[in-house]
Amino acid sequence: MVVKEEAKSLGRTVPSFRLALAEEESEWRDYRKHLDVSERKDFDDMFAIPRLYISACSGAVSLVRIHPIFISILFHHHRELMKIAQQIEVVKREQIVACH
Repeated sequence: MVVKEEAKSLGRTVPSFRLALAEEESEWRDYRKHLDVSERKDFDDMFAIPRLYISACSGAVSLVRIHPIFISILFHHHRELMKIAQQIEVVKREQIVACH
């Protein structure tokens, strides 16, 4: 009987990261409210980034739920910067070829 009760609770002790993300976002509402109206969409977009990496966030099993959120945002921005750097290199090479 004890085994059945334990089996029921398996996986229930750690809430879904989607729920944790929603709770964290809710806790930042006051911060968002004090941003300039023109900045609020950028803030919302930033908080949407972790949804792209929800599996990784869930797998991280961090006790501090903001940590995987921050890492997701940083990782996404890092990837975007690397894409931009590659595009710059392509443009530089094209300019060198065009000058010769």
